[in-house]
Amino acid sequence: MQFHPQLAFESHAAQNAYQSEALKKLLEYLQGHSPFYKRLFAQHHINIHNIRSLDDLRFLPTTSKSDVQEHNWDFLCVPDRQIKEYMATSGTMGKPVEIALTERDLQRLAYNEHQSFVCADGKQEDIYQLMLTLDRQFMAGMAYYMGIRQLGATLIRTGPGLPSMQWDTIQRLQPTSLVAVPSFLLKLIEWAQEHKVDLGYTPVQKVICIGESLRGSDFELNALGQKIYNDWPVKLYSTYASTEMQTAFTECGAGMGGHHQPDLIILEILNEHGDSLKAGEYGEVTITTLGVEGMPLLRYRTGDICTFYDSPCSCGRNTRRLSPVLGRTQQMIKYKGTTIYPPAVFDILNNIPFIKEYVVEVFTNELLLDEIRLHINASVPTDDCEMQLRPILQSRLRVMPLLQFHSADTIQKMQFPASSRKQVKFIDNRANRLMD
Repeated sequence: MQFHPQLAFESHAAQNAYQSEALKKLLEYLQGHSPFYKRLFAQHHINIHNIRSLDDLRFLPTTSKSDVQEHNWDFLCVPDRQIKEYMATSGTMGKPVEIALTERDLQRLAYNEHQSFVCADGKQEDIYQLMLTLDRQFMAGMAYYMGIRQLGATLIRTGPGLPSMQWDTIQRLQPTSLVAVPSFLLKLIEWAQEHKVDLGYTPVQKVICIGESLRGSDFELNALGQKIYNDWPVKLYSTYASTEMQTAFTECGAGMGGHHQPDLIILEILNEHGDSLKAGEYGEVTITTLGVEGMPLLRYRTGDICTFYDSPCSCGRNTRRLSPVLGRTQQMIKYKGTTIYPPAVFDILNNIPFIKEYVVEVFTNELLLDEIRLHINASVPTDDCEMQLRPILQSRLRVMPLLQFHSADTIQKMQFPASSRKQVKFIDNRANRLMD
């Protein structure tokens, strides 16, 4: 595959023309190699030669995570001997999906992350401390590792270890940059404050953040991002990606949304009827992979609710910029007449100093309606916490969830179940839950 990093700086017309040609090649590839898409095209009477431009995408059916879960290996387009690595989704929202990558796919993944680091002001002289796992089939850790290598920067692989170990490494090896989950940065800050580490004088200048949103819809830092920055004034860069798309949207220094990589992925924002939405309108992120050899995807609905912006960016790129994730389609909660997404609850709780840790649970009550329960570990007595928390929740959410208080150990076990490689802050126990 030929990569085109300069495409991001070209006009929208040039990007659309490139993607239209790449789409035709993808459709021919799927028609010839993908059991799933050959069957899908036949079922919907699709003549791929009638699809000539991005405008014609609307004539093609969409696919979803449930399709990939139920027909995982029907998406495979290469013989087993060409598979060089198996990676997998986390399975936090249902059955894990296996993703098979060829050598070309691994090269594409490295290029994707290299471009992400360049977008996030990465330089060859940077020293990155990688606080993510590379085992358990985790694509993100491997992608960041390969991207840093391709950038030519120095790499320190600590993995998701204890704050004491991370700080020992920071003090010994003087990394200039971290790659980490934002909520873990809070633990690093807490340890540093307890051990009299001056956070105003560390070698760390920036953090590439994975897995959690740092900004609101106005691109200002949300409660989590502000809490980090207030205590540790480093440059924070948000990212958005998934294992299935094998591509990342990464912020530049302007912090105005994750930049689209037009040579690697086609981006659509669709409403519930499958109609394409305009800039500034919120809908479901839907992607088509370009250049993926092993398990490419066509009009794959991610379940994530975002919008995009196509105004010029001060960094010089002319790509679309993806907003922070508002929520997930399957995680939408209808509670006492109010629509709530878990990130809105996270943002409230992250902004309350006496809330140490939490888990948001949704379940079906005896009336077969959604019910929310907040599992909380607080630094103040339960009665005081509840008295202070109730008016905050009522004013911000306009409804009052159930509250349940726990020890730090109990919350830790809820957040890190044995079956998960990610921290869990939302548990969906609804009886009629659709697995996405």
